Amino acid sequence: MLQRHVEALLNRHWWQPQPTALARALQPLSALYGALLERRLRKLGSARPTPVPVVVVGNIVAGGAGKTPVVIALVQALRELGWQPGVVSRGYGRDEDAFGPGAVAALANSDPRRVGDEPLLIHLRTGAPVWVARQRVDAVVALCWQHPEVDVIVADDGLQHRALARAAEVLVMDERGIGNGLLLPAGPLREPMPLSGQLPPQMRVLYSGPGTPPLRPSRQVQRIHRSLGAATLLQAWWQRDSSQAVPLTELQGRPLWALAGLATPENFFAMLESSGLQISRHPQADHEQYLQSSPPPWPADTPDVVTTEKDAVKLQSHASGNTRIWVVGLDLALPGNWVAELSSLLRASAASAAKADTPRLPATPANSEPPP
Repeated sequence: MLQRHVEALLNRHWWQPQPTALARALQPLSALYGALLERRLRKLGSARPTPVPVVVVGNIVAGGAGKTPVVIALVQALRELGWQPGVVSRGYGRDEDAFGPGAVAALANSDPRRVGDEPLLIHLRTGAPVWVARQRVDAVVALCWQHPEVDVIVADDGLQHRALARAAEVLVMDERGIGNGLLLPAGPLREPMPLSGQLPPQMRVLYSGPGTPPLRPSRQVQRIHRSLGAATLLQAWWQRDSSQAVPLTELQGRPLWALAGLATPENFFAMLESSGLQISRHPQADHEQYLQSSPPPWPADTPDVVTTEKDAVKLQSHASGNTRIWVVGLDLALPGNWVAELSSLLRASAASAAKADTPRLPATPANSEPPP
């Protein structure tokens, strides 16, 4: 509870156009954070090579900016261009010490605390092989041993994980921009903001918010079109039974308990209301666990709950009872020219590695057997 209050306090001060008095007071800690970050990067040395090209999807601010929907959309788009993608992630909130690295596919119907809510959602939505590990390079190597058909890896988060070599980076930004522009903990930045016109050549930017993108020059920014998908009852959603999906218009006129455990739940609520739904807003903490031993977060007599896919992967134990739990997905349309350019960048990286005779599998991964 104390952690939530601290996070709420910081968020109120981070997302201001100018630093507040509290942010200024925290700047000495930001200076220390920046110095430690720079020292870690100096000590890191060269990034470890990977068996196949890697594209990292992430952001430079604390909290979410829509990375996971972008990963899902990117996996689907690359597949349409002939790639065979796999996905790696740390799996935020999972107990790495208890469960270790592993394949999400083998645990898809188990407690998401084993693999993380976002990796589980990515696997369910895309069907792509997904591996989770604290060290992303270990996850890449293990995944490629188990799935030799994979020829590109999409890393969910990890812009700051410099040990992982990457052919391309996708920086995701939303309407919050960079807030007050300060490093943690005085501001939301995980790392210094790239200067105007000095983005790394392998970086591409996606912007999902309204108005003017916060990054310059704007020609480097491609906009994402976001839209809500149909509503599906939780049991059918878990079974990937799209035949039972209904348009959102069928939920109009009903009093809906809207549940969202996201970094920016208000965006989900606003999109529901723009679709003509009558909702009661109930934001939850980002990555809320919804423990099986606890009662559901809605009253027992609630007829209809509408929630996000990220929450749905953790609500399976609460599907019984008289409450109908409707899952509403977020669909993204990535610009076709942007995806084609990114694909060309990946193919150039793969060709360069082949020309240099880079080994596909640099080492046998720990906790994994080579494929037969």
